[in-house]
Amino acid sequence: MYPPEMVKPMKEDLTSVGFNELLNADAVDDVIQNNEGTLLVVVNSVCGCAAGNMRPGVKLSVTGEHAPDTLATVFAGVDGDAVAQARKYFLPYPPSSPSVALFKDGKLVHFLERHHIEGGSAEMIANNLAAAYKEFC
Repeated sequence: MYPPEMVKPMKEDLTSVGFNELLNADAVDDVIQNNEGTLLVVVNSVCGCAAGNMRPGVKLSVTGEHAPDTLATVFAGVDGDAVAQARKYFLPYPPSSPSVALFKDGKLVHFLERHHIEGGSAEMIANNLAAAYKEFC
């Protein structure tokens, strides 16, 4: 578990642009099961690829013509129950931090694992997500 003061700026990096922080399993169930339309769920983390690539790429992706209806985030290594519950909805993909999941009407339709994020630029991640938004949003 990471100290709250360490992860606060990393959480705020997404919540400051409209992501809803999911802190427990019930919140994850509620947003995924009861969301009509599209939902982006980001598994945030402290790793360098989250800061350098994933968070900037995700933020850039939601500024385009097409964007998900709802934005949510869980934080790996901090909100353990929420992350574990979110990962159940990501199956068959294995646990991955960071990662990004796009749902449409409660069904997983697009997923970026850590190996898609690591080594990619923020622009590459944004472009990948923008293509998914164009198809599903």
